[in-house]
Amino acid sequence: MPKVVDREQYRKELLNGCIELFAQKGYGSITMRQIAEGLKVSTGTLYHYFDSKEAIFMQLVQELCEQDISRFFAQAPEVETLEARLQVVMAFVLKSLQFYQQQMLLWVDFFQQTRTGGDEELQFLRQIWDGTRDATVDYLQLPNTELADFLMIFIDGLIIQCVYNRGIEDMDWFHHQSQLMIQMVCSHEQLSPQS
Repeated sequence: MPKVVDREQYRKELLNGCIELFAQKGYGSITMRQIAEGLKVSTGTLYHYFDSKEAIFMQLVQELCEQDISRFFAQAPEVETLEARLQVVMAFVLKSLQFYQQQMLLWVDFFQQTRTGGDEELQFLRQIWDGTRDATVDYLQLPNTELADFLMIFIDGLIIQCVYNRGIEDMDWFHHQSQLMIQMVCSHEQLSPQS
């Protein structure tokens, strides 16, 4: 009797195995053959599940973002105030700062390698941003997307600081910057007319 394979589960397993491969070599440097070798599957098997390296990467980014949002909501406590919700978001981000740095560097590499193509890649990255922003708006209970965009841009700035060689030893600095941002957002909300 032939072995029954859950195609979707196997695809996700292959994707999860690609995270480290892309991180080690970068999007631009790794080939489908190297991905197959790293996953210990044939190139034919890889092409059976994914049309291209770009397809693997885009599905991987989507999967990581969905997992990240699910993981956040699974652990996020119910809190009453905007300030407390912002504290929860920033604690979650700071806990995974190095992982987010790795993701951002891969996204930049992907953008650099694919920017001469069509708008599909840019649209895809924008959809990922929009989905994350919408989840942020929901959790923070914001009336619009403006503050969520600001928060995400702030977080991207913290991630860039890792590139500038701020590491775990600078966690006090990251925490202090987060507190300044939270104070600024809460002050803005108190001064803004409520609709």
